[in-house]
Amino acid sequence: MDQLKRSLLEAPIIEKNGYHYFVHPISDGVPKLDPTLLREIVIRIIRKAKLEEVDRIVTPAAMGIHISTAVSLMTDIPLTVIRKREYGLEDEVAISQKTGYSENEMYINDVREGERVLVLDDVLSTGGTLAAVLEALDEIGAEVVDTVAVIKKVGGENKVDDAGYDVKTLINVDVVDGEVVIVDEDGDS
Repeated sequence: MDQLKRSLLEAPIIEKNGYHYFVHPISDGVPKLDPTLLREIVIRIIRKAKLEEVDRIVTPAAMGIHISTAVSLMTDIPLTVIRKREYGLEDEVAISQKTGYSENEMYINDVREGERVLVLDDVLSTGGTLAAVLEALDEIGAEVVDTVAVIKKVGGENKVDDAGYDVKTLINVDVVDGEVVIVDEDGDS
């Protein structure tokens, strides 16, 4: 994880409404995303996630798309993106997503009862997005085989933990005195 670790240590920090936010290619698309960093992350996800029983990858828009697309291409597992746009399709499920700095409606389409899914996301921080996604998938009746977030920002409330869901991560960080600090370079198993 040398590239991911190095890129996080170099990430600029901004503040949004009192929330200290690191700007990183995986979570923000800036600065540029080097293909070798994405490849490193995808290989780690494939090694860490339970893929043998997965029918579909599910990811929230927007910053999970590039990661999930790359994993889908490497594993031949189909991908569904949870969108921030309502389509009005049959069986569409609306969910409320609240993060440390925003609140949105998101919509799940084409995930069915009994389907076995891998949920992938870029960052687990407050857990608002993932908790809402996992709860909606439970309501649909999908079986969440595994959940992986590339980066976990520790040190605050985590709604996913509070709801009893387990999320694997590739690396855990905190923001201390305006800098990213690596808390666990192997993440959560």
